[in-house]
Amino acid sequence: YPAPAYAWYVVVILTIAYMFSFLDRQILSLLVEPIRADLNISDTQMSLLQGLAFGIFYTLLGIPIGRLADRRSRRGIIAIGITIWCLMTTACGLAKNFTQLFLARVGIGVGEATLNPSAFSLISDYFPREKRARPMSFYNMGVSLGAGIAMVLGGKIISWVYTQPQLDLPIVGELFHWQTVFMMVGLPGLLVAVLMITVREPERKDKISLGDTTDSTDVIPIREAATFLWERRSTYATLFLGMSVVTIIGYGYFSWIPAMFMRTWGWSISQIAYAYGMVILIIGPLSVNFGGWLAEHWYNKGKRAAHMQVTLLGALILVPASVLVPLMPSPELAILMLIPATIGGAIPTATAAAALMMIVPNQLRAQTTAIYYFVINVLGLTL
Repeated sequence: YPAPAYAWYVVVILTIAYMFSFLDRQILSLLVEPIRADLNISDTQMSLLQGLAFGIFYTLLGIPIGRLADRRSRRGIIAIGITIWCLMTTACGLAKNFTQLFLARVGIGVGEATLNPSAFSLISDYFPREKRARPMSFYNMGVSLGAGIAMVLGGKIISWVYTQPQLDLPIVGELFHWQTVFMMVGLPGLLVAVLMITVREPERKDKISLGDTTDSTDVIPIREAATFLWERRSTYATLFLGMSVVTIIGYGYFSWIPAMFMRTWGWSISQIAYAYGMVILIIGPLSVNFGGWLAEHWYNKGKRAAHMQVTLLGALILVPASVLVPLMPSPELAILMLIPATIGGAIPTATAAAALMMIVPNQLRAQTTAIYYFVINVLGLTL
């Protein structure tokens, strides 16, 4: 395996990329009310922008991209994906109606579909099995960092932008304030695409052999891949469908908690962005890394199902806490209840992915990851 210091450097780069992906996709949740007012669209249409538009190609393209990542340069695939989603986030800032904004969100999903399948496969080739949980957890910290920064920094950017005159661009004309926010958030991510140049492709390890031969192969036919997963469906289906529950709650909260506080308790964008953002930004990374440490600790103690056991532990915290959040009688108590809800959501986000990488052979890692995200996002982003 590569030197640990360099391996962790790559994990940091991939985590920054994941952080920017969540930043670009989550900033929309803070802009629900101004976009609805300026474009005269409904809550249902906003839900389609946050879920279906992003999820259409994010889920569908993930599988062919994952298959490509199992054979080609994962570094190159990620760099291209980052470039696409950053440009499409910027394109959201040029949209003048619901259809144009919908198509730009579709483009963000296309770009972000490249990241997780390629990143999971890369990390698994940089670390041995007994040391894989912590880097996987660290990488998944990008969800909390991206969503938290989207809330905290996004709230600050929105507050500042709305104190400025509207931007007037040649040809495009005058922009709504929320359009300026998209442009300010989208363009900096292109620097991360440049950073991918410093990432080296590691040797592919843990390959599986086909049939009676002892030789491994770099390319497994799609029929063989489907057969491999189907024969183990009790494991894979349980993990995929179980994590769909976590995803449904997570995306629902990321998308609508700000609007809930604004409508129910009259909070401003900056108030809820800061409060919820700080919860995600502090509690999320701590919980993700704790989950990874606990799974690795249990695994090294001889518990072969440690990663799945920690995943279940997180889900058992998440579900009751998430039910209680909107039932709280005051905004302060609701924020307090968001702490266990965030803990419960962050832990399985990391350990479920690590569990998956423990049971998938190298040649199937990226495409199995893509199928995993296909299932949990079809349910999480659409429902």
